[in-house]
Amino acid sequence: MNAPSTLAQHRAVLLPESVFSLTTTWRVDAPIQQVWEAIREVSKWPHWWPYVDSVTTVTEGDATGLGAVHRFTWKSALPYRLNFSTRITQIQAPFAIDGEASGDLSGWGRWRLFRTGGLTLVRYQWDVMPTKPWMRKVAPYTRPIFEWNHARVMRAGELGLGRWLGDPIPGR
Repeated sequence: MNAPSTLAQHRAVLLPESVFSLTTTWRVDAPIQQVWEAIREVSKWPHWWPYVDSVTTVTEGDATGLGAVHRFTWKSALPYRLNFSTRITQIQAPFAIDGEASGDLSGWGRWRLFRTGGLTLVRYQWDVMPTKPWMRKVAPYTRPIFEWNHARVMRAGELGLGRWLGDPIPGR
């Protein structure tokens, strides 16, 4: 049997149909430390990220935030909401935050920050699967719609963060 020739085929071979592996890159004209603080301070996300409905801190974690647990309610561009918690499993200021998600989504999220060309690049990797039965059932057929929704939510985050940090052209 020949190896898959495209990334889409490769992903279909490696991942169950209900697993989503989504990567987003933001470009923000702000110092890496300011971007880091905005991402790390999840309680303020509803102020700048329109799809974040609420954030509740369940556990504070240590002085760096390691072990912190936050409960999120996310709105969507589609007519549904998601509720899940994240537990911070790794922090390397100001470059990396990893977290484990549980609730309506189960999996991992990874923030990576880089400084390049006068901008801060933020790469977010979200490897999750829905746990709601209806979402798992329709995922194989509606993957493009769920991916579109994720892209829209993330784009709004990039624009909101840019405005929050005073970027004159957010999301360039």
